[in-house]
Amino acid sequence: MSYVDEVIESVIAKNPAEPEFHQAVKEVLESLRPVIDANEEKYRKVALLERLVEPERQIKFRVPWVDDKGQVQVNTGYRVQFNSAIGPYKGGLRLHPSVNLGIIKVLGFEQIFKNSLTGLPIGGGKGGSDFDPKGKSDREVMAFCQSFMTELCKYIGADTDVPAGDIGTGAREIGYMFGQYKRIRGLYEGVLTGKGLSYGGSLARTEATGYGLLYLTKELLKVNGIDIAGKTACVSGSGNVAIYAIEKATQLGVKVLTCSDSNGWVYDPDGIDVAALKEIKEVNRARLTEYKKYRPNSEYHEGRGVWVVKADLALPCATQNELLLDDAKALVENGCIAVCEGANMPTTLEATKYLQEHNVIFAPGKAANAGGVATSALEMSQNSERLSWSFEEVDAKLQTIMINITHNIVDSAERYGHAGDYVMGANIAGFEKVADAMIAQGVC
Repeated sequence: MSYVDEVIESVIAKNPAEPEFHQAVKEVLESLRPVIDANEEKYRKVALLERLVEPERQIKFRVPWVDDKGQVQVNTGYRVQFNSAIGPYKGGLRLHPSVNLGIIKVLGFEQIFKNSLTGLPIGGGKGGSDFDPKGKSDREVMAFCQSFMTELCKYIGADTDVPAGDIGTGAREIGYMFGQYKRIRGLYEGVLTGKGLSYGGSLARTEATGYGLLYLTKELLKVNGIDIAGKTACVSGSGNVAIYAIEKATQLGVKVLTCSDSNGWVYDPDGIDVAALKEIKEVNRARLTEYKKYRPNSEYHEGRGVWVVKADLALPCATQNELLLDDAKALVENGCIAVCEGANMPTTLEATKYLQEHNVIFAPGKAANAGGVATSALEMSQNSERLSWSFEEVDAKLQTIMINITHNIVDSAERYGHAGDYVMGANIAGFEKVADAMIAQGVC
């Protein structure tokens, strides 16, 4: 049995109730076979893969808080510190009812390679809770965040582990968490990223994931001899990533035809109105049913359906496993030329393979949406220097990082004889740096 197969079997045996984690490890290790087979003896001797798939630390804790009725509620908090070979742990805090240890491990494992791809000194980690901020008052959210940070603060720090926002964790939640960390630890340091501009946040952080997605998409199309200007695109989601992906796509001359939320989706043949979308989602915090009031020519549909619209580009920016095999078939049928992931693992394995088999350019999230964590690392740099860079400075650095990622994944795939397989290219490019660092640091 090959080294890869042995490790996959071991992961399944050791983590029996975590099918999402099994899937993530299998997908990554399968794509790394050319590198691992070429270095099997060296990697086996130092148990490199066994160490890679086992988190350095897993923290699970109780989060009690009091709701507005005076009732005590109890949630579960998690932080998985997966790999610190190239820098402090870095990864978001997800607040959503679906959060469990297996999901956090999946996201933390993926974060190792995403963070490595940025070229910046940040390791992989992830955390969160099954708390749902939707429908909660500001006081209830503050009560939860303070309780959550009271425990989490024991394990994080500016040079140890620097969490960020994620689904359910925006500027409000980060602010409450930062205040509690400062209060308990007595330290004013860059322990969280995604902070407000008045207390150490970075300009362009809000836009970074969506903008970065389009910078990579543009460069990847250019590598393949295609100009992004004049293309049409389908986008899913209407949160932070989707809004700023739509904004940057529009600036680059792309007409974006769709967006969605958990209830339904919008089709606008004239192109999504970014200003209207921002007002609905960021100001009014309303549902997309409101969009038609701004654009009478648009259509609103209940449920799923974004991927049936004919477009050149597909940019999934909502959540994991949202683009299924049937969706991939519809995209191919409609002549889609590229799928670039703005969300974390939004495309199922079957859909990914189908798209690749039909010569659709496919950029995985660990590369395509790395702009968010890259700019978080730039926020860390500004905090360390006690400086604040201009929007233009941060945006220029972000563009450079995303262009470098594009060429790294293209070159890595070609180097191992799999030109055009950017999933493999991303995994290889991210893995090699981490593997070299782990070997250099000995058994730890």
